[in-house]
Amino acid sequence: MLTPSTVSASSAPRPEALVATPSEFRRAGAALLRAGWPVLALIVLLIVGFFAVFGPSISPRDPNRQTLVARLKPPLQQNAQGITEYPLGTDALGRDVLSRLIYGARVSISVGLAAVLLGGFIGISAGMVAGYFGGLVDDVIMRIADIQLGFPFVLLAIMVLVVLGQSVGNLVIVLGIGQWVTYARIARGSTIAEREREHITASRAMGASNRHILLRGILPNITAPLIVIASFNVASVILSEATLSFLGLGVPPTVPTWGGMLAESRDQLLGGSWWLAVFPGLCIVSTVLSLNILGDWLRDFLDPRLRGTR
Repeated sequence: MLTPSTVSASSAPRPEALVATPSEFRRAGAALLRAGWPVLALIVLLIVGFFAVFGPSISPRDPNRQTLVARLKPPLQQNAQGITEYPLGTDALGRDVLSRLIYGARVSISVGLAAVLLGGFIGISAGMVAGYFGGLVDDVIMRIADIQLGFPFVLLAIMVLVVLGQSVGNLVIVLGIGQWVTYARIARGSTIAEREREHITASRAMGASNRHILLRGILPNITAPLIVIASFNVASVILSEATLSFLGLGVPPTVPTWGGMLAESRDQLLGGSWWLAVFPGLCIVSTVLSLNILGDWLRDFLDPRLRGTR
């Protein structure tokens, strides 16, 4: 009969953790190339990420600089010297649309990633605690999640942003809080399944702390589905940021965002200034679509049932 003193680390069953090895990276690269569309999605996301990181260095103009004499210039219009000063045109205040799109990428990507990280941290922590301890702790956390799911997110976001004010930080907090429930439910279900496995039982027998079991024994084994959910949620957060900015409740008006540019284009569409809505709309659609395509590929790639076919 085994006792805690006779159970050693070498005899305990090893968890099937998600470990990134060179062979795994090679397999992922080969599967990505075979898939086709995810490669194009990854290229689009790399371009958007490049603009987000190096936007201030490559932007042709200050995105908030107003030149009223150049207001509402259409794309590719040349001046008297035959030079195209504004490749994507200007808005109603004479601001360069291309520069605003480049700066808008930084806001959208940073808000999307930060909100997903915040929501993921809160949700995964709460879900793992609920699934591991169960009982009253589980009931309290899940009822809080149910209450939030029963409250319209847009209304909650509007209320919080009206009280706290418009800023990038407040927007990240609101969007992050709105994402945690999804992570919590998935982490809870996965933790309930993992806590009864042999390697967890062996860790308890050896006297491992709950913190050690949660972080070293359970978390690595529930990472795969959470990564997939995160990839989809980045796209969802970008859409939510664009929606709130369109409603005038996102970041301050002085910060260029794709959603804010769409909101500013409403009064100019009837006048034929189509580029004010088309270009930021294309940026939002291409980024969100690319994230969804890549997330769909990640879901298939990380599914153990499909590993033999990828």
